[in-house]
Amino acid sequence: MEPMTPISCPTTPRWNQDRPFLTGRFHQETRASSRFDDSKRFTPDSSSNSGVDQAIGCYDTPVQELIVIDDLLSAMVGIEGRYISIKRFHGKEESIAFQVDPSMDLALQELAKRIFPLCECFLLIDQFVESSSQFKNGLVNHAFAAALRALLLDYQAMVAQLEHQFRLGRLSLQGLWFYCQPMMGSMRALAAVIHQASAKNFVGSAVLNLLQSQAKAMAGDNSVRSLLEKMTECASNAYLSILERWVYEGIIDDPYGEFFIAENRSLKKESLSQDSTAKYWSQRYSLKETIPGFLANIAATILTTGKYLNVMRECGHNVQVPISERSKLTIFGSNHHYLECIKAAHEFASKELVSLIKDKYDLIGRLRSIKHYLLLDQGDFLVHFMDIARDELNKKVHGISVEKLQSLLDLALRTTAAAADPRHEDLTCCVDRASLLTTLGMHKDSDSNSIEDLVSITGLETFSLSYKVQWPLSIVISKKALSKYQLIFRFLFHCKHVERQLCGAWQIHQGIRSMNSNGTAIRRSSLLCRSMLKFISSLLHYLTFEVLEPNWHVMHDRLQSTKSVDEVIQHHDFFLDKCLRGCLLLLPDVLKKMEKLKSVCLQYAAATQWLISSSIDINSQPHSQKTMIRDATVTESIFNFEREFNSELQSLGPVLSKGSQAEPYLTHLSQWILGVSKE
Repeated sequence: MEPMTPISCPTTPRWNQDRPFLTGRFHQETRASSRFDDSKRFTPDSSSNSGVDQAIGCYDTPVQELIVIDDLLSAMVGIEGRYISIKRFHGKEESIAFQVDPSMDLALQELAKRIFPLCECFLLIDQFVESSSQFKNGLVNHAFAAALRALLLDYQAMVAQLEHQFRLGRLSLQGLWFYCQPMMGSMRALAAVIHQASAKNFVGSAVLNLLQSQAKAMAGDNSVRSLLEKMTECASNAYLSILERWVYEGIIDDPYGEFFIAENRSLKKESLSQDSTAKYWSQRYSLKETIPGFLANIAATILTTGKYLNVMRECGHNVQVPISERSKLTIFGSNHHYLECIKAAHEFASKELVSLIKDKYDLIGRLRSIKHYLLLDQGDFLVHFMDIARDELNKKVHGISVEKLQSLLDLALRTTAAAADPRHEDLTCCVDRASLLTTLGMHKDSDSNSIEDLVSITGLETFSLSYKVQWPLSIVISKKALSKYQLIFRFLFHCKHVERQLCGAWQIHQGIRSMNSNGTAIRRSSLLCRSMLKFISSLLHYLTFEVLEPNWHVMHDRLQSTKSVDEVIQHHDFFLDKCLRGCLLLLPDVLKKMEKLKSVCLQYAAATQWLISSSIDINSQPHSQKTMIRDATVTESIFNFEREFNSELQSLGPVLSKGSQAEPYLTHLSQWILGVSKE
């Protein structure tokens, strides 16, 4: 797939980085002029210096406790105290640690160190809130940061209440530890999520999956699990807003490239009539690797829902899910209401698009028209065309004028029953540059028995019809699908050509029936011509009534009950693949035998005029050595054609019998062919 267009984000204002005091990062900045310099902070003789606090160990334990509580309340909101400092470590992963004056009472140190993890978690969360609020981090991180900011406000309110109790003289260090414990688990869980998200630069779906997995991991702690589920719900709101526009309107409103559906803008709907791989439908919109866990099972449904709505918008039909049927998509615990909303939107989009292409754009009628022309369902125009274009089609490929063929085709369409079909104007002709076997990749240059060595390639082997298909029907009848129709047409067209040539040879034989030809070469030639004609007629009968017609009716019936365009495409592609296989175009051994037999038939038909006229001349002249030699030559030629045709026909039987084990439908063709061979 071609790379997606890179996402451009607004830049964060420079003052937000140059002036840390406006962002709250001041507590992490190294201040060279700080009065808490490590070289002076906790030295015993620092009390002799004016303006510098004494070591805390100089105070009695009750006084130390009051000082420690005051410093801890500051540390809990990320501010250094007089005897508690913030140390930042630089390395592969930057970390923050709190340190205390080593002269502090050991019991007070232990209690203070129990509260330090909460202070460190606050700093980590606060830093994440600020960094994630930058544009480049995407809407999910913005929403997550907003939820964390609200949580930190509650946390700071708790610290303010504790400070109020402290000012009233009602808070001890043990009491502070008691009040901090309920928040400890939640803050640690959030800090763990934030640490992992920051280290791996998670955005969008990855953040949601991380929150969801952490919430499941905390199944034993209801309060922490509930908090993480709440964070997941808040962070997913922005993501679900993108999802809502996609499933309700078919629009990707994803400014930061977080959505799990990627849009390849380089692929246009016009490419469906030119691209033989039909990439537009499968690659214009595609799923990314990272999908939110709560949407993983329904991701394919979400993708097709928006695609259907997008197709209708491309058609000029601004179809959206009615406002009355829209519901706000939210995830809350085990509530799966959002899944029902998505399924309802999918059913609406599927129904509307199928109705559009079936009713307004008449898909069935268009497919029936293609069947008339490319599958030779109505062959009167083709007979007339082959008559008037015979000379042009007999030319070598490089000498054919496609423009002349097109004008002759238009004439044939206007002067036959096809003129009543308004869609006949969408029919165009084209000439390939290679034989059918070469196009299918079955002909090797080193093949000494190549059909192309026996019959020069002309327009009769390379002529084909094409069909103009407009959007949105080109989704179903794409260039790839049309190329399959054309392969079938070329095989049928050449079979028709062989049949016409043999019919001409048969008419020559019928023209001399009044002559007494018993026991002569003419009689033998007549029997051979009849065998060849029955062979090609049986082949055409099999292709038409055993392959094309039954499969067409199966597809037609299935299309009547389809509920989505993907089902329509699936049924149509299945029909074409069945027809390709049934018409022997995917069976190299069988197809090569058929082409060889047709080549023998064409050579015989081309030689018939000479054979018959020579036989007549021989019968009308007195017997002489010269006429005997000529008679022997004519008889030998007919024997050679008969021997080669019968040999190829007999060798075809085992090939069909072998292939029928994997392809049961070949049994029907084998019965027809073997029936001919026994004549």
